[in-house]
Amino acid sequence: AIEQPEITRQLMQKLNDWRKEMNVKMIRYIISKMMGAEGLLMLLPMMVGIIYGEHTSVYFLITAAILTAIYLLFGRKCPENMTIYAKEGLIIVATAWIFWSLAGALPFVLSKSIPSYVDAFFETVSGFTTTGSTILTEIEGLPKGILFWRSLTHWVGGMGVLVFVMVLTSLDEKNSMHLMRAEVPGPEADKLVPKARGTARILYGMYFALTTIEVVFLLAGGMNLFDAVTHAFSTAGTGGFSGYNASVAHFNSAYIDGVITVFMILFGINFNLYFFLLLKEFKSVFKNEELRAYLGIIAGATVVITCNIAGGYHSLLKAFRYAVFQVASVITTTGFVTADFNKWPELSKCVLLLVMVIGASAGSTGGGIKVSRLLILVKSIRRELKTMIHPKAVNIVKVNGKKMKEETMRGVYVYFIAYILILIVSVLLISINNFDFTTSFTGVLTTLNNVGPGLNLVGPVENFAKFSDFSKIVFCVDMLIGRLEIFPFLMLFSPSLWSRKF
Repeated sequence: AIEQPEITRQLMQKLNDWRKEMNVKMIRYIISKMMGAEGLLMLLPMMVGIIYGEHTSVYFLITAAILTAIYLLFGRKCPENMTIYAKEGLIIVATAWIFWSLAGALPFVLSKSIPSYVDAFFETVSGFTTTGSTILTEIEGLPKGILFWRSLTHWVGGMGVLVFVMVLTSLDEKNSMHLMRAEVPGPEADKLVPKARGTARILYGMYFALTTIEVVFLLAGGMNLFDAVTHAFSTAGTGGFSGYNASVAHFNSAYIDGVITVFMILFGINFNLYFFLLLKEFKSVFKNEELRAYLGIIAGATVVITCNIAGGYHSLLKAFRYAVFQVASVITTTGFVTADFNKWPELSKCVLLLVMVIGASAGSTGGGIKVSRLLILVKSIRRELKTMIHPKAVNIVKVNGKKMKEETMRGVYVYFIAYILILIVSVLLISINNFDFTTSFTGVLTTLNNVGPGLNLVGPVENFAKFSDFSKIVFCVDMLIGRLEIFPFLMLFSPSLWSRKF
């Protein structure tokens, strides 16, 4: 009797919080601040253009000036109410990725490297979402500043554009974990340290360190500095943009293939595990179920494909070299190529499509449905089977010894359903182009999973230039949906999200 009024008061307080009006000023403030951050980012490819004596520097400067003006008009004055909830977090994340892509396309169009704005938007979305699909038919003729910008979009988008801005600014003062939960891939997003900004800085510190180490290894393999940096950016973001039409196959080097293979796999691992290594919690790493499953899938797929394609190469070792590279490239959704796997036997292509759907680990820079979701799904099926046999038994789902919350498991189920529905609808829309089914299906699959190359007309030596503008927009939506884990982007189309009250 004494506790009841207090409980009622708490429930009413929660209800009032839930019904608070959307903090539009804070949304505008953060988006404007992010546009300013992108303007600063434009100065890097501008300097690359100056170093190489290219006229493209002017167009990066113009774009930077436009973005800086937007920041000065709307992002300088901090709102009195800086509180954001899940609703604002979803809107900020989804719209930020769209606006960054819209602005990021300007240098391509202004420099006439990609005259069509739709094509430039496709290329930029592909860059920031770390998909790596391209509409370009001739890459090697592009200015160095443009090539640098393409790879830089991968590096920034790999960890997340909002996480990147958190490192530079103080966006975590009021509940900014909502932003990280909406942007960081995986069923759950955990803090490494109490403040979201601190977590963002730790993540980017490890990210930068791994990227730098890869650059050093690539330089040791004979790459020049520009190629080493751009390919390291694309590897780190698991994106796959290269400065050469033949991608990594251009170098024809077993050493370079090996280095990039190793780092693709490393960037596909949950970054929380690297943090545990820094804390010397080695048992937590070695006993991690997702890590073991991730490495096991890579090993199994590599063995199957190596045996399947061995007859087409001079030695088993060479077959292994190409097999492990493509498996690592596809499961981490990087999209680099060293061989035209479109010509491989059907079994090998089916295995690659399977690992394309599975994707990398949660909390990594890779795409796909994530190994952690697959583990939860498999264990859920096992639980249902046990429940059917022993209805009264208490069966719980554990991953890494941790009991999965019912809301997390429900989110995984809904994610799979939404994923399949989006895949079906997208294939139907793309089929308007009247291309063969394999082209349409794998085109959607590779963009939805942020991989890059598909099969047939979108194979590893092909591109997306032949599709209509409508189809390219559909692919852009699929890339954004895939990178933002479906729901933050789909919520933009929910009427309830845009209502004045929660």
